[in-house]
Formats: sequence, C-alpha cells, structure tokens
Amino acid sequence: MATEVENTPSVPAAEEKKEEVAEVEATPVVEESAEKAVEEVKEAPKEAAPAKEPAPKKPNVFKQNFEKDVVYLYQFARTTSLPSLSPYVLKVETWLRLSGLKYENVDHKFKLYSKKGQLPFVEVNGQQICDSSNIIKELSQKFEKDIDVGLNNEQKTISHAMISMVENHLTFVIMAWRAKNPGEMVNGYKINFQQSLGSKIPNAILNFLFKVNYGHRASKKVKAQGIGVHKPEEIVEMGKEDLKALSELLADKPFFFGDEPTLLDVVVFSSTAQIYFISDDAKYALKEFIVEQCANLVGHVSRIKERCYPDWDEICNNLELNPHLPKPEPEVKENKEGADTEKAAEEEKESDKELVKEKVDEKIDENKEKEVAAE
Repeated sequence: MATEVENTPSVPAAEEKKEEVAEVEATPVVEESAEKAVEEVKEAPKEAAPAKEPAPKKPNVFKQNFEKDVVYLYQFARTTSLPSLSPYVLKVETWLRLSGLKYENVDHKFKLYSKKGQLPFVEVNGQQICDSSNIIKELSQKFEKDIDVGLNNEQKTISHAMISMVENHLTFVIMAWRAKNPGEMVNGYKINFQQSLGSKIPNAILNFLFKVNYGHRASKKVKAQGIGVHKPEEIVEMGKEDLKALSELLADKPFFFGDEPTLLDVVVFSSTAQIYFISDDAKYALKEFIVEQCANLVGHVSRIKERCYPDWDEICNNLELNPHLPKPEPEVKENKEGADTEKAAEEEKESDKELVKEKVDEKIDENKEKEVAAE
C-alpha cells in the first residue's frame, strides 16, 4: 500500500551556501552601522546651556553712585583769596558755570588723581576725562555747549594763539614767581593749611613743608618748560609783555570778542585772577603792573567774577566747595523722650480732672444725705 508522504521542497546546495555567505557578510555590516550610529550620537553636540549674562562691570571711577549727566570736578581745597590757586582748575569751573552745566566739586584730598596723575579731572556718567582743555572740548561736544560757536575763523585763530600764549607762557611766569617765593605766596593768598586740610598739625610746620616741597617741584617744572632758566627780573618782563598783548587785544570791549565771554575770556580770567587777587601783603611786580598799566584787564577780571561767581565771598570766607548747590534740609528727628513726657503730662492732667470731678460728686451726695436726714 502506498503511503502518501508530503515532501518539503528542498533548496539546492549551491543556493544554501550562497544564503549562508550572505548572512555571514551581512552581520558585520549591521554591527558596523550600529557602532557608527552610536558614535555619531556620542559625537553629536549637546545643546549648550543658556549662557549666564555677565554682571555689569563697575565703572572705573571714584564716584560710584554718580548722578546722570552731573559733572564731578576733582580739584584742590579752596583758599581765602580766590576759589582755586590752580589756573587750570579755575578755568574748568568757570567754564562749567558759564555753560550752565550741573556740576559738583570733589576735594581730591591729596590722593585722588586722574589716570594721568593730573588735576583737574572730571567724571561724568562713569567716564573720566583728564586735562582742562580735553575736559572742555569733550563736555562741549557731549552737551552741545560750545561758547565759541559765534566766532568766525579769524577770531578762532586769534583765540587759539592767545590761549596758547597764556597757558604755555604766562601761567609758567606766575609759577616761576611762586617757586622762587613760596613764603610770599602763602602770605599773599592768605593760605591757612590747617584750615584747608582739616589738619591738627601747627600751621608753622605745614607752611615749612609746603615751602620745601612746592618750591622744589615748581622749580623743576618751570626749568623743564624753559622759563625757569632765566633771571627773576627777566621772567617778570616776559609776563608784562603777555599782559600788554592781552590788554591791547581787549581794548575797550567788555570781553575779547564782543559782549559775550568766550573760551579766551575764561582762560585769561583763570590766570589774571591769580595775579590780581593776591594780597598787597606780598610784593608782586605783575600785580602792580596790571593795576597801573592794564586797567581794562582789571575790569575784565571783575566782570567774569561777577557773572560766574556771585557766591565768591561765600566760597572764600567759608572755604565751601559747593555753595552753588542747594543745601539739603536738616532732618527733624522726633524727640521720643519729649513726646513721652508730654503724653504723660496730658494723662496726668486728665487724671486730675477726673479726681476733682469725683470729689465734687462725693460732696454733692454728702450734702444731699444731710438734707434728707434733716427732714
């Protein structure tokens, strides 16, 4: 009897071999692809965490809590003769007042100097500006306060030449006299170092130290400039020539270029004030010359002073740095002890009133009882 057997279809031997080879070859390819994918995942850049915003840098200035657009002028202490013994400081402050900018003076306390080691310097909006000429130039541009805007080209040329003469020649003539006569300088400007510095050291010692230190440093400066190598009488003559040139240019005008002051007026004032406002206790040939031979320059100094420094006397008498600023109202502190005492007195008064009322009421009741008993 024949049995039906279901035969499974067979694969030829050659084909089986091919499939085995294919499987063997496919395995490393798959593994290699997998490894590659893992590596790509590893190498894929991670999402960067959001960077923290750097903390704002503190401005590199002495006045950290500055007010916006307020100019902080670092300068020397006041004197009893004029606001500043430095022509360059007086120049900047006079320009600030003339331009109407809000400013505040800061005493450098003999330790606060600009990055260049100079005085004066200013700080405005966290920025430091050095050198009096740069200060005025940058502030003029920043706040649009050019007081020379009305000058023509010829006047600007004259102004530039005369400012150069004053700052690079006349100022050193004045410094040469001070370097040679520091004692006369102290007497002439009535300098009280003890008061100006707030020091307890006797004035005699402070005066001596000033004479030695200032005389030496100022002499080095004027010699380096060139004027200091000349004899004192020769230097005086140079100063007279400068003053004569300024006097002739001013003539009978109120200011050098008309009815309104310009930068030249400010610069000339800052130097001629050093000459004119020195006391007669000091014998100074240039003061005698300006009073006797240059009366119009004396008038010029007075006009700038009246226009820019209505508080001149307050500055010089009280040595105040900022009399132009409104003074804060004094704080009114509550006297707690006084308030408590007053309250206690009021309470005692009320208590006395109640006691009196009680006594009166008792007396009335007592009288009523007596009347009832009598009936």
